[in-house]
Amino acid sequence: MSTVLIVEDDEAIATGLALNLKLAGRTTSIARDGDDALRQATTEDFALILLDINLPKRNGLEVLSALRATDNLVPVIVLSARDGEFDKVAALRLGADDYVTKPFALAELLARIDAVLRRTSPVTATPVARPATDALTFGEGSEHVAIDTAQRTVTRDGEDVKLTHLELELLIFFVRHPRQVFSRTQLFQLVWGQSAGSVRTVDNFVGQLRRRFEADPDQPRFLITVRGSGYRFDP
Repeated sequence: MSTVLIVEDDEAIATGLALNLKLAGRTTSIARDGDDALRQATTEDFALILLDINLPKRNGLEVLSALRATDNLVPVIVLSARDGEFDKVAALRLGADDYVTKPFALAELLARIDAVLRRTSPVTATPVARPATDALTFGEGSEHVAIDTAQRTVTRDGEDVKLTHLELELLIFFVRHPRQVFSRTQLFQLVWGQSAGSVRTVDNFVGQLRRRFEADPDQPRFLITVRGSGYRFDP
């Protein structure tokens, strides 16, 4: 996937960026204000967001903060006419992957986009699964989880845990592929069996599994968020 969301209220800049990204082989979508940016970013799966700071309705830092607060890990390059250290530090602390000051050289921006995408792209090697077996386990003591894939039952510390069909499929997939990082797009392909979907779908399912199997869902031990890449299961 190579769609870039351009969040820019200056029509000339937005159109120019879209044209040059198209020439570089990427598709684009444009948001003119912070609310529209947040709506698109939470309903579509983008490769990267170019995010201006000075926006109507909601500024770029507010958009970035809202995205990261929901564990949306889409790569973000912040664009700003302000070159003050405060804005740059604030953007990076909120989870921006890069910060570019206007006016910028187009060639440099395209190079920075390529660099961020290389750095944040998940490994595309074929997942290596555990040997096939009906019985899967992870955790210890009160956190011990046992999965019977044949009977499609799950227990935690000996107590039955009720999961939906897709929750169980996602859990089984993670347990069979330990210590490997998967992007949301890969999980859609490998678990849901579809090419793409809303980023919130995977986030919500992972959140449900954390609530059922993590002692502290806010500080997960098993289902780990890998910033800028996706999720990893650590047994």
